[in-house]
Amino acid sequence: MANITASAVNELRQRTGVGMMDCKKALVECDGDMDKAIDYLREKGQKLASKRADRDASEGCVLSATTDDKTFGAVIMINCETDFVAKNEDFIAFTHLVLNTAISSKAKTASQVNALVIDGSTVENLIIEQVAKIGEKIELSKYETIEAPVVYSYIHPGNRLATIVAFNKTGFDAQGHDVAMQIAAMAPLALDKTTIPADIIEKEMEVYRGQVREEGKPENMVEKIAEGKLNKFFKESTLLSQDFIKDSKKNVLQYLQEGDKELTATAFYRLALGA
Repeated sequence: MANITASAVNELRQRTGVGMMDCKKALVECDGDMDKAIDYLREKGQKLASKRADRDASEGCVLSATTDDKTFGAVIMINCETDFVAKNEDFIAFTHLVLNTAISSKAKTASQVNALVIDGSTVENLIIEQVAKIGEKIELSKYETIEAPVVYSYIHPGNRLATIVAFNKTGFDAQGHDVAMQIAAMAPLALDKTTIPADIIEKEMEVYRGQVREEGKPENMVEKIAEGKLNKFFKESTLLSQDFIKDSKKNVLQYLQEGDKELTATAFYRLALGA
């Protein structure tokens, strides 16, 4: 049996982030072979990940960022089981690392992100290593991107909510930041009423018709009143029609067009834990 030194255990810990006792056990099982010990710990992580696959990973870290030229942006959610882990600096740093790598590579989907290689390991394997290190279910659950003339990002304090929003014209950083915050605060469902699917609109109308009838309004007034409720829904639920949070006397589109009559937002994503 190989002599397992404290320095070897510490080196393995530095390379994997796994606890000292688990590192020592891995080196003992692998007769002191460092590379085999790393594989041993990765396999342990895979087994633990399989055992915890049915656990509820409802906590986590949500971040967003853009490329330096702001033409590509992404928002990511990596989940864990407990708030304690979600607030851990190493877990947050790991999420930043994955996001920054994804943005640098302009990965478009979560599966593409999982296949990216960081320091010789795929993101998928690095997540398994996080499972071994932390002892919780860890998963990359959501990842969305936008490519546009300019993309702005916003991370709400606490790393539980983040947004990205695209504009059709550059040179409006203050407006970009404001609208990214608007999306975080007001949770719009769509950009404008034209981007809401017809089936959702019809379902809303069915609800409103039922409400109007329950209120005892005449049947010949039902459709008109329901349409009024639908317009209120559009105003409250679509980004460009929402009241601007810094000045409720104007909507978001009016705020943007104060800077340029052609300026508008063209797409957005909002990711939030529990949403």
